[in-house]
Amino acid sequence: MSRIYFLAFIAVLYVAFDIYIFQAVKVVIGDYSLMTRRSLTVLYFGLSAVLFVGILMYNQLDPKQFADLRLFITTAFFITLIGKLIAALFVLFDDGRRFITWVAQFIPSKTEETPDLSRSEFISKSALIAGTVPIAVFSFGIISGAHDYRVRKRVITSPKLPKAFHGMRLAQLSDIHTGSFFNKTAVAGGVDMLRAEKPDIVFFTGDLVNNQSDEAKPYLDIFNRVAAPLGVYSTMGNHDYGDYRSWASQEAKQADIKQLHEMHRYMGWDILLNENRILTQNGEQLAILGLENWGAGRFSKYGDLAKTYAGTEEAPFKILLSHDPSHWDAQVRPEFPDINLQLAGHTHGMQFGIEIGDFRWSPSKWMYKQWADMYQAGDQYLYVNRGYGYLGYPGRVGILPEITIIELRHG
Repeated sequence: MSRIYFLAFIAVLYVAFDIYIFQAVKVVIGDYSLMTRRSLTVLYFGLSAVLFVGILMYNQLDPKQFADLRLFITTAFFITLIGKLIAALFVLFDDGRRFITWVAQFIPSKTEETPDLSRSEFISKSALIAGTVPIAVFSFGIISGAHDYRVRKRVITSPKLPKAFHGMRLAQLSDIHTGSFFNKTAVAGGVDMLRAEKPDIVFFTGDLVNNQSDEAKPYLDIFNRVAAPLGVYSTMGNHDYGDYRSWASQEAKQADIKQLHEMHRYMGWDILLNENRILTQNGEQLAILGLENWGAGRFSKYGDLAKTYAGTEEAPFKILLSHDPSHWDAQVRPEFPDINLQLAGHTHGMQFGIEIGDFRWSPSKWMYKQWADMYQAGDQYLYVNRGYGYLGYPGRVGILPEITIIELRHG
């Protein structure tokens, strides 16, 4: 019964909030015909009611059968809510102006003018415009930005790189999040873009799924086309362990993780679980270290870098696959100064921000010191991939999905 009362309370608040925002709509449509005003009123409250009921029914919709519908409901609801919250700030400002005007009429004055307590048409129009902008921007981010893959090319020059590997081109994918995809054709198009670059080696730095291995099944035959002469190497990200959903038992969770490992292998990816591989060319070596998830923040730590590193001591150049970029400052740099390059992902650049030339900004910078692109400290490098997929919000605004190509040079 308490749940019913709680939901009723939330419903009343939601309706009251909608009515409050509608005050600005009433002012703007005031000169329209009666039929038009009624139609727009029904549309406004009808759409709001449908989205609210959808949110209430969200947990009753089977995640497997209604995955796309669940995604649509939550996305539409929260994008609309953001727009309404912004519009509410303007309506609140107008109410503040009206309140001050109302109080002022009780202050003795030489003028006999009647104070104007009506709503400002200018502010009402501004409220609707301001509320519409985020809805339009985030909708465009879904339609256009979600799969607007960008190939970003960088060069790393190091005297420690063996000459036999001079000119090697590596590709990096990260944060695929198959459980969020809704457009197979676009996803396959991104894979075609990677293949067209003809990299010598490919690395995947974690988060193939959101919560469970079944999410990857529809996409295995797309990503098994990712290939390179020197192989494809992968590791695990924080979402790959199923820590964000409930399991019938610990055994069921571990079985799902094991199945995910097998999916990597099915695709031809050499998954590295706190282990390493040594590449040899013309008698010279390069080490690839694959660490399970480890970060400085609140996420679970499964990685053991000492174990991963063991056996690579003599390799002059080491590449570490470690999902979380916070690992670089927390452990890699202070404890393993001979790891030359860490490849990471994880942040997605918050899927929102601005990138113009060398200028980059995203709310992600408030959470991560290194959140996108290349970083260098002495002879050590970190590259943070912006992610191939998306999580939560099924789109991207400004921070677009990425395929990274890095050329290694001796020098």
